[in-house]
Amino acid sequence: MELAVLGLTDAEQRVYETLVAHPGSTAAMLADHLDTEPRSLIRTLSALVDKHLATRGGRPARYLAAPPDIALNRLAQARERELSAARLKAYSLSEIHRSATQISSPDLAIELLTDRETIAAAVVLLDSEAQHQVRVFDSPPYYQPPGSEAAVRNTQAQIAHRQNDGVAYRVIYSQDAITWPGRLQTEILPAIRAGEQARMRRALPLKVIIRDDQDALIPFDLSRTGLQVAYLVRRSPLFTALESLFEDEWVQAVPLHGETAAPPTLEDRAAPDGDTRSLLAMLTAGLTDTAIARASGWSTRTTYRRLQDLMTELGATTRFQAGFMAERRGWL
Repeated sequence: MELAVLGLTDAEQRVYETLVAHPGSTAAMLADHLDTEPRSLIRTLSALVDKHLATRGGRPARYLAAPPDIALNRLAQARERELSAARLKAYSLSEIHRSATQISSPDLAIELLTDRETIAAAVVLLDSEAQHQVRVFDSPPYYQPPGSEAAVRNTQAQIAHRQNDGVAYRVIYSQDAITWPGRLQTEILPAIRAGEQARMRRALPLKVIIRDDQDALIPFDLSRTGLQVAYLVRRSPLFTALESLFEDEWVQAVPLHGETAAPPTLEDRAAPDGDTRSLLAMLTAGLTDTAIARASGWSTRTTYRRLQDLMTELGATTRFQAGFMAERRGWL
């Protein structure tokens, strides 16, 4: 039946569905609805209680079904965690297998990953096993929606923890990544505050995640439903080329600044709020008014007004001068 995937037997699903429709029933009352003996239901009802799908109370005992939207989702989330752990274990075992066979199978320097879940597991593994640094070209589309629990690489706590372990993060964002609605404020700036070194390029040649000097993941999109294919590249001439490409782009990229500012001096006036700092980060990255409006969720008119207000406050007549004045005040 439908709930077998969550660990319920056919009997447990039938009793639970009946209990949902008839809350507060005794075993005898449920037996009447199901046309069975009450004694045969006691074990099934106890199993539902153990799985937190029902509660029991009173004499004679009456049973109340737990809300399906909460109870069944809890079981589904637990099963998803088990599946995620199984995928990571399978991937880890494949690493051991690949190392053991690499001498006799040099073609394993490049591996094709062909589903979204495997790509997500590979991203998690590359991040968790990094010893020195993680280098990233960040550009849409994404294997998981930005801001979701699965998008672990850019979480503030994750990066701060890995920084403490001596792992450096260097990320180059494309303009499309920065202007993705809400992403600058909710993911990119928090990651920078946590210690990520971030830069921006108008466009990037590809998406890539590079772990130490060991391996890299190149995800790309061949379907309308999102990322479905990726190449996992081991140490090889291609891997060396990816490292060189990243370092060349890093030199040319524009630094992005977070919200951590130097202590204000007497001439600083009021310290800027979060929106102003975000605006400054996009301004110094060279984004157009339209791109800033899209990233911030503002209208073009509001964006123009805020830029003019900021330049007036800084005493600047050009964007370049505004960035220079903001830097002097310790706002960047």
